[in-house]
Amino acid sequence: MVNGYMATSLREALEIRAAHDVVPYGGGTDLMIAADTSLTYLYVNRIPEMKQIAVDDAYVRIGASCTFTEVLASPLVPPLMKAAVEQIGAPAIRNGGTMGGNIGNGSAKADSVLIEFVLGAKLRLASVRGERIVPIEAFYKGRKQLDLAKDELIVEILLPKDADYEWYYEKVGARRALAISRISFAGLLRCDGDVITDFATAFGAVAGTVLRFPDVEAMVIGKTKAEVKAMHDAIVAAYGDHIVPTAGRVSKEYRKDVCLNLVEDFLTSKGL
Repeated sequence: MVNGYMATSLREALEIRAAHDVVPYGGGTDLMIAADTSLTYLYVNRIPEMKQIAVDDAYVRIGASCTFTEVLASPLVPPLMKAAVEQIGAPAIRNGGTMGGNIGNGSAKADSVLIEFVLGAKLRLASVRGERIVPIEAFYKGRKQLDLAKDELIVEILLPKDADYEWYYEKVGARRALAISRISFAGLLRCDGDVITDFATAFGAVAGTVLRFPDVEAMVIGKTKAEVKAMHDAIVAAYGDHIVPTAGRVSKEYRKDVCLNLVEDFLTSKGL
């Protein structure tokens, strides 16, 4: 039996968060497997403001308490995010697990977080003191280290609205949907005619946080596809110089080799 509060409005949740030392959770599919009875929890899965998926001029706004199943059902969510979310756990996990929980867990293996990195997503954080918007890459300061104050909640995930890009996603695990990622990779490519205007890659389950390498991506942006294709080997080598995996269930060498193979496949599949 765990101690806790249940909020039914964002204001109520923020007041509880400010007044008490509580651990927020939505689905509890990970956190509650081994709940610490010495802690006090705050259930946020009945807060309407955190259960909505909407769109404005700039973003697709996904409430942090939206489940993976709700994300899959929404016509507003981009296909790249759905490609990752549909491989999260078994149906029962997708029915209960939430987008905010996947972020708040602080794991580099979180499937939806990989996509947020490659898309350049932002997070809307709130407390009784006010709100702030934080880029996803700045939110993760290290393994299990988040830019989240003790009185703040993750309220929304903001995905850029413009989904006019080509994408690539691959998750490598012992079993697909039921496996924790050994390695996951996402790539994004946007062109204006034959000129590449946006190029992004992200690697999950390789190090303490999701990895992106803007300086390698900058080698591609602004060049034509033909120019990038001529640089193919140099680009792959640059990734090889940057990727430094941590030890885990599989060897560092295996992780690095798979990462480079995924980069190769992404580039080749896009004619680069």
